[in-house]
Amino acid sequence: MNRRELKLNEYGISSKRFKELSAFCEQYPEWVEELKKRSPAVCADAVRRSELENKCRIIETAALEADEELGNFIIKSVCYEKPFWYLRDILEIPCSQSAFYDRRRLFFLSVT
Repeated sequence: MNRRELKLNEYGISSKRFKELSAFCEQYPEWVEELKKRSPAVCADAVRRSELENKCRIIETAALEADEELGNFIIKSVCYEKPFWYLRDILEIPCSQSAFYDRRRLFFLSVT
């Protein structure tokens, strides 16, 4: 697989920190599914729901801060591990690959 290097060292994000952030973001789909199943009426569920909502909000806010128009594409890329060709060919992302990766870098800066 041809993975594009983000070069986040220039922004103070080490490779280990990047792996940590990626792992955090890759849990987003699981959190969304769990939120659908949790009932806000049960106390234990309400606490867990609050935790999940906060984690999801961190990701969603960072994506929108990076670029309002591309926020959903950033989430698809980072959280659902969709490659750029998928975003371009299937989802019809409205920007170039280099412009997208610039916004994606901003996303990781916002999450930290």
